[in-house]
Amino acid sequence: MDTLDKKILAALQANARASLQEIGAAVGLSASPCWTRIKKMEEMGVIEGYTVRLNPQALGLADSVLVMVTLDSHSDNTLEKFGEVLATIPEVVEAHLVSGEYDYLLRVVVKDTRDYERLLREKLYKIKGIRHSQSCFVLRTLKRAELPLGV
Repeated sequence: MDTLDKKILAALQANARASLQEIGAAVGLSASPCWTRIKKMEEMGVIEGYTVRLNPQALGLADSVLVMVTLDSHSDNTLEKFGEVLATIPEVVEAHLVSGEYDYLLRVVVKDTRDYERLLREKLYKIKGIRHSQSCFVLRTLKRAELPLGV
């Protein structure tokens, strides 16, 4: 990947719906070589797909909660089953295996505190193998950025 590829990626991160002409103009290429570079980055797995950013508040999901989870066991089977269960819970929008005091850091989105309590009772607390969890409500997001590309 060269500087032009990174500029194309930056343009796509800013607006994935931009036309090839717009992306090309932003990076100093015509549409055809721009398209060739994009297809190559797709084939290499650098570009994994194209999505839309949704406003959680506009969809009634006003609260974001960070949940730290410790499991009873760290066997491969336990970790695999935990991951499989998390995959079935739509409110869990991110799940990270982490180092430190807790095993997992989850980010969940909910309507409000009552909805979070429902999620705990109906889904999270029913997952076998959880020893301990701690929750933190996000009060304000100070930064939400795209990947740094160094361009």
